[in-house]
Amino acid sequence: MNAPVRADDVPRLEDFPYRLSDNVRFADLDPNGHVNNAVYASYFETGRVTLVKDRSMGLMPAGLGWIMVRLDIHFRAELHWPGQIELGLGLVKFGRTSTTFDQVVFSEGRCVASAKAVTVMIDEATRRPTPLPAEVKQNFRRWIRRGVNPDGE
Repeated sequence: MNAPVRADDVPRLEDFPYRLSDNVRFADLDPNGHVNNAVYASYFETGRVTLVKDRSMGLMPAGLGWIMVRLDIHFRAELHWPGQIELGLGLVKFGRTSTTFDQVVFSEGRCVASAKAVTVMIDEATRRPTPLPAEVKQNFRRWIRRGVNPDGE
């Protein structure tokens, strides 16, 4: 049996420095009339990819790329169409070759899903993990989730 979620465990959108808006699409629904659980992975992907693929952010140096290695989703409430959603992302940890993010989907002021995502930086030629460059780590600092030390100190 799962332990109940404590009120202080519910994410707050203001703790996530990177945010963007999106729409719930009719195609996102399943036969039960709510957003299908698999669609949330796409919502979370939109948040991550929109951030790291923006060349102005300096998070993807030439010859390097990102791959997803883990995505843990907590489904918190049903989501329906039509509607708008707010996506939030905050960096919570640096590894040697990886970054860990907390992510959220909010609808009408309520967190409907949250996730922990781990991505690994790879060399695009060898497809092997590569250590995070200091400049990438520095450029990520503005996206650290409020109240978190990503260096684990």
